[in-house]
Amino acid sequence: MPVQKAEFDDLHPCDFYEPDELLETDQMYTVYEIARLLQGLDTDAELDRETEDVLLDWAIPWVITNADDLVVATPRSDDEPGYYGVDT
Repeated sequence: MPVQKAEFDDLHPCDFYEPDELLETDQMYTVYEIARLLQGLDTDAELDRETEDVLLDWAIPWVITNADDLVVATPRSDDEPGYYGVDT
């Protein structure tokens, strides 16, 4: 259900990081690590499953939106996730 803007103390611009602002250009990251970085957390921060799922809801569209500025690596093994990095 919609909520009146007046009910909130603070409203901020909906501003997202550009890939080169968020990621180190010489590093590759999993979508899980990107999700943490988007929230200002360390890439290895411990999260419960429910929180991680919510963060992924933000990270996956971010990766899709910024796909032109990213590269993706083929996993080195079948049990490894994909890795993303800045397209330099």
